[in-house]
Amino acid sequence: MTVNKKIPLVTFRTRIRDESVGGPNPYRWDDKTSVDYFGGKRVVLFSLPGAFTPTCSTYQVPDFEELYGEFQREGVEAIYCVAVNDAYVMNAWGKALGVEKLQLLPDGSGEFTRKMGMLVAKDNVGFGMRSWRYAAVVDDGVVEQWFEEEGFSDNCETDPYGVSSPQNILETLRDRKTTAAVWPSGVNVSHRPSRTA
Repeated sequence: MTVNKKIPLVTFRTRIRDESVGGPNPYRWDDKTSVDYFGGKRVVLFSLPGAFTPTCSTYQVPDFEELYGEFQREGVEAIYCVAVNDAYVMNAWGKALGVEKLQLLPDGSGEFTRKMGMLVAKDNVGFGMRSWRYAAVVDDGVVEQWFEEEGFSDNCETDPYGVSSPQNILETLRDRKTTAAVWPSGVNVSHRPSRTA
């Protein structure tokens, strides 16, 4: 995946709380498509190897949650975390972390991740097929900026993290806004294609 590419059209099988269901587990299935999440808005998407894993649970998700307001000030309307986990796992993870601002999107079959070109084998740590760690700024379903960790490969011995951190993405957004403000009149460089790596 690179800048100016469209987000793939898939259906996310989510579960949402619905008190009308009743019982001890008042949730129902709610299918949402890529258009529902990415159409007509500017969002940050980030993906990671899996729910409840150390770096994801200790740093990445909590930091995005904490910095949510900062992203809003930079024109981001929503932040989505995608992982190759089912809706039950993603909901339990969000509850365990106290997530209130981010939206955790389940990609249980890995279809979205595969179509993004980011599906990798992680059999070396007992995971099977999972997502490589990356992030993107997406404007109306089109990738505006791309943040991919180095070393993309199957069964990578390390789990690099830094390029797709919320701090790095925020810095990039702010730098672009500053550059756009000081560029010669009539020239807008705030959406110039680039690859952050």
